[in-house]
Order: sequence, then structure tokens, then C-alpha cells
Amino acid sequence: MGEQIDAFKAALADKYVVDREVGVVATVRILFLADTHLGFDLPVRPRVARRRRGHDFFTNFERALDAAASRRVDLLVHGGDLFFRSRVPATVVHRAFMLLKRVAQAGIPVYLVPGNHERSRIPYSMLALHPGIHVFDRPRTFVARVNGITIALAGFPYWRKRVRREFSGLLQETGWRDAGAHISLLCVHHCFEGATVGPGNFVFRFADDVVRAADVPEGLAAVLSGHIHRHQVLTTDLGGRSLPAPVLYPGSVERTSFAEKDEPKGYLILEVRPGIDRGGVLEGWEFCRLPVRPMVMRDLQARAVGAATLESRIRDVVERVPADAVLRLRVHGVLDERARATLTAANLRSLAPPSMNVDVRLVMEREL
Repeated sequence: MGEQIDAFKAALADKYVVDREVGVVATVRILFLADTHLGFDLPVRPRVARRRRGHDFFTNFERALDAAASRRVDLLVHGGDLFFRSRVPATVVHRAFMLLKRVAQAGIPVYLVPGNHERSRIPYSMLALHPGIHVFDRPRTFVARVNGITIALAGFPYWRKRVRREFSGLLQETGWRDAGAHISLLCVHHCFEGATVGPGNFVFRFADDVVRAADVPEGLAAVLSGHIHRHQVLTTDLGGRSLPAPVLYPGSVERTSFAEKDEPKGYLILEVRPGIDRGGVLEGWEFCRLPVRPMVMRDLQARAVGAATLESRIRDVVERVPADAVLRLRVHGVLDERARATLTAANLRSLAPPSMNVDVRLVMEREL
């Protein structure tokens, strides 16, 4: 019996990576997050003392990175939009990469795709220099090795023009097929056909910035993509046909707009393994939720009411929502000057607890 097992292992040695002690195919664990938008609402020298949402984004970013160690992952991939725009203070970039370097120094390589908010490049890129941090600054493929398994991570930064036409060429430029790895992954920051967003479940279909599902090639275990803030996994094209490889979106780590107010936020833990054919197999994934502050929208009727009545109605709303809410007030009606004065940022801060964010949208009568 022992000889038969040894012969079986030898016959599959070029297609499977076998753990010599337990005789099973090993897997690689990957933490995948994206769209952290660090620096959002986080001024270096704030002129007004108020609750800043930027701390929420950094806190969830750090929670996800901490999970890399606690969940014992082998690699960490960030799918783009690490920062919320291309020009952020150097202190924000330094803080972000100090956290990423902590992961890399723990022996977990980090792979980062520059997104559209960064205009396809990492600001203050010198701060990202570390042997364990790998940036897709151009179409390229990095090869990692985990317990005898080789993993090719191909990718390119956000492509700003006609990615629908140029996707296949960009993918070929990475040279991913030449890596000859047991597992191949594609890391990008783009919309793929079939992805959905918003409360109306808008579906991305045929625009120039939407990648064709048919252009996802055979030979990949999975496509890891940022850009879409809703967590989802695409396994079929618009016609219901199976994709050669699933496209996974972890979504953003925080709610960035009221269009996302009901969406859970988090990151993904993936398990991939070598397969019979080169490219590997996505064994499974787990969506890990992160705590987020509630986003609440309330309508206030303000037709023909005075400042005192409007302020009283605002107080009533504030008292009825969670103290840490991100609150949006939709105020309906044409307001006189005194009533408008109750809606200033300074007055709203005085009416709400310091743990709450409040903003106002005026809905004029002609819009009703």
C-alpha cells in the first residue's frame, strides 16, 4: 500500500503540490481588501473641531490588516484606491505604509494595485519601499512561493482609457503565462460586466470602462478586483454562462456614500490550491464583516415653518437615531433667512452629539 501511495504522489508531482507529511494538496490563504480611501475627511490641520469620518476608514483598514496575522494568511492583496485621491498629505501615506510594512515584516508579502482615486500611481511612492511590498506600477507579474507552491500574481494599475478594448493586451503585457506557476491570480481595479452597484442595483454592461466577461482568460484561479464598493462574486457573464475564473470584489471597508448605506463592509479570506491544470483552483472564500457606523437619512417638512419649529424638528430626529450615526437631513420646502440659519454647520454641530456626523440636503418645492 505504501508503494502505491508513493507512486500516486510521484505521478501527480508536476500538477499538484503534495504535503509530504499528511499527503494532501496544500492551500494558500490570501487576505484581499480594497477601496480603503485613506485620507478621506482627515485634514492634517482641521479648522473646525468635529467628528471626522477619516478615522473610521483608518480603523477598519487596521482591523483588516490585523486579521492577516490572526487568520494566518500567506499573502495580502489590496485591490486599489488605498487613498481617496492622488494628492493626500505625506503623513497619511506614511501612516498607511507603516501599517502595511508591519504586515510585510511579519513575513506576509503585500501586493498593491494603484486605483483610479490615486490616478494609477501611489503618492509619495518612496514611502512604499520595502522588500515585502510589491506595487503593480505597470503591467507585471510577481511570483511568490508558499510551502513549495508558486503563485503568480499578475496585474496592472487602473487603466484610465478604453480598458474594454485594451484589457487583453494589458493582460498579455504582464507575462503571466510565462511564470509557469502552480496558481495564477489577476489583480486589478476595474468594473467587469455584471457587477452591480447602488440601491437600484445598476448593472455594468458595455461601457468603455467595463471589461468584457469573455476576455477573462482560461488558466486563472481567480480575478481579484477593487473599484466596486459592494462585495460580490461574479461567476457568470451577462448571458448566464460560467466565467473561466470567478471575479471577486471585497468591496470597500467603510460606507463612502449614502448609496451604500445598507451594504455590509469587510474583506475576503481566500483559499486557493494547485489544480490538475496550471492556474489553480479557488477552493473557497469567506466575507469577513467589519463594524461600520449606521448611515441614516431622514426627511423634514419645512414649508411655512419658522426657525424655532425647524430646529425643534431637527432635535427630535437627532434624539431618535443612534448617537454615532452619519445622519443626512433632507429638508423639503422653501426656507426664509432665519430658517436657513438653523441649518448652518455650526448650529447642526450644537444640536447633535459630538459622536455624530450631520449634513443637510435642501429639496426645494419645485423638485417635489
